[in-house]
Amino acid sequence: MLGLKPIKLLPARERVASALRKAIIAQQIKEGETLTLETTAQQLGVSITPVREAFQILERDGLISLQQNRGATVLGINEKTLREHYQVRAVLEKAACELCCENGADLSSVKNCIDTAEEALERNDVTDYANQNQSFHYEIWKAAGNGKLEKMLGELWNGLSLGLNSTEEEYARRSQKEHQQIYAALEKRDAALAGKEMEKHIYRSMEDVLTRYQ
Repeated sequence: MLGLKPIKLLPARERVASALRKAIIAQQIKEGETLTLETTAQQLGVSITPVREAFQILERDGLISLQQNRGATVLGINEKTLREHYQVRAVLEKAACELCCENGADLSSVKNCIDTAEEALERNDVTDYANQNQSFHYEIWKAAGNGKLEKMLGELWNGLSLGLNSTEEEYARRSQKEHQQIYAALEKRDAALAGKEMEKHIYRSMEDVLTRYQ
């Protein structure tokens, strides 16, 4: 027994919003396509309620337009809106790391995510790694101790930012290395370094996904 704690994931509505945002960013769901509550819920294996809430999140984010009694129309995304999305994430995630250091936050759950993610990579289980990746960020937001910041970041989450130039496994291993660097700075309570490492991590993710738009 390794003594690891259970991995915590985002609430259902934010996981649904993340899955849809990731598919829109990856252009798996095209501009102009119609999404319905029932079909989306069935495909993602959830009830209609979190899908309805996820649609509201994505409408506020400008990714879809809700049509009364007709589901939602995908508005799509371009390089400018994609850059804006990651720029906002970078600012907020950097702030979360800085708050963790300034508040002397308990980092045990963040370390647990690092260790569990490493196990997933040893098994070459990229799907499981994606969950650990989500949980790593989520635990930092929670540790920051700012509920509004946590909510804003949860609604912006989009999962692994895969581009065209690397495999899922390569991406996961690069991401894990960056997570380890972020955690090392958090453990030292070096707010400036932790914020800088997180900012680099988010912008690197942005550059990866932008390869789909070039």
